[in-house]
Amino acid sequence: MARFSVLTLNSISARGLSRLPAEMFAHSAHETAPDAILLRSHDMHAMDVPASVLAVGRAGAGTNNIPVPALSARGIPVFNAPGANANAVKELVLTGLLMAVRNVGPAMRFVEGLTAEGPVLDKQVEDGKKHFAGIELPDHTLGVVGLGRIGSLVADAAIKLGMHVVGYDPEITVDAAWSLPSQVRKAHSVEELLRTSDFVSLHVPQVAATKHLINGDRIALMRHGAVLLNFSREGIVDVDAVLSGLQTKKLRAYVCDFPDARLRGHPDAIALPHLGASTREAEDNCAVMVVDQLRDYLEHGNVRNAVNFPEAVMPRESPFRVGIANANVPNMLGQISTAMAQAGLNIHNMLNKSRGDMAYTLVDVDSPVKEGVVRALGEIAGVLSVRYLPAGS
Repeated sequence: MARFSVLTLNSISARGLSRLPAEMFAHSAHETAPDAILLRSHDMHAMDVPASVLAVGRAGAGTNNIPVPALSARGIPVFNAPGANANAVKELVLTGLLMAVRNVGPAMRFVEGLTAEGPVLDKQVEDGKKHFAGIELPDHTLGVVGLGRIGSLVADAAIKLGMHVVGYDPEITVDAAWSLPSQVRKAHSVEELLRTSDFVSLHVPQVAATKHLINGDRIALMRHGAVLLNFSREGIVDVDAVLSGLQTKKLRAYVCDFPDARLRGHPDAIALPHLGASTREAEDNCAVMVVDQLRDYLEHGNVRNAVNFPEAVMPRESPFRVGIANANVPNMLGQISTAMAQAGLNIHNMLNKSRGDMAYTLVDVDSPVKEGVVRALGEIAGVLSVRYLPAGS
């Protein structure tokens, strides 16, 4: 009998699911008491998440479709796959950039509207092509807002195309900074980046602080005839402000991955149907990454790339391990240690990490942990969840 049950709410890449050994994991869209949930775009907000669920894994980067705060309150980590689809998104950004500067959309619509044949068609093509003359990218400046994995890849590709690149990211990680091409010039604000860029590409998460990051006031700062690309999240851009910018020709074009009825049929807008991560390779990469993280948590309690838990990875030094999620409040470690000492358990190794209001502790002990100890730990005020993780059980 399988040790863990995984409910799949979307079709998950077979390559990812193959990393769940059949002798340990059962997975399907029909699991009734799952230990974990795997999904892509399914909206979980109206879902009654079973009490059995220990973890949720999103085979992608964004988690807007998941009720993260509610799951955090239950001590349930939500894993994602940041960067796994980065190359796919980068390639689509470059596609959108080239479509905009070469007027590919309007040119295609022009050709589709031609009904003549032979010499008449040839003449119509020659007469009409002058309306779609574009520009070349070298020596123009691309501004990249958000310099995570995708933003860094976009910046690198633009440099290789001969462009100048200016970047802005007030929360850039050390790893991202190391991977960023040295030619990228740092902007000190979004406003500075907008003033100095011919093209602007957005690569930031959608949170309260980034809603309508690009609005009317900021579009007014942009260079006349600038191109705006949004392959991040729909709400980061105020579409009405974009339409005003297109009307006044402040913006040459708007390219995004989010269809909106207000953009339908606009000659200077290109809206794609959420194609950013829609490649076979990206789906495989996302599934493999999140499945590996989910499995490591279920078997060993390790946390990698959870959007609501701190990073917490501790190699096993004992077959007897306890994982505890709790509110980040004073004296929690003391209470955990005391409860274990009173039960006669010797702590072999301990790791405690915190992230905002959430804290997570892994404890390896030298002897088996009885059910009463797990129950006592769960009764400590502020503890959200407790798991006993004996090796190989």
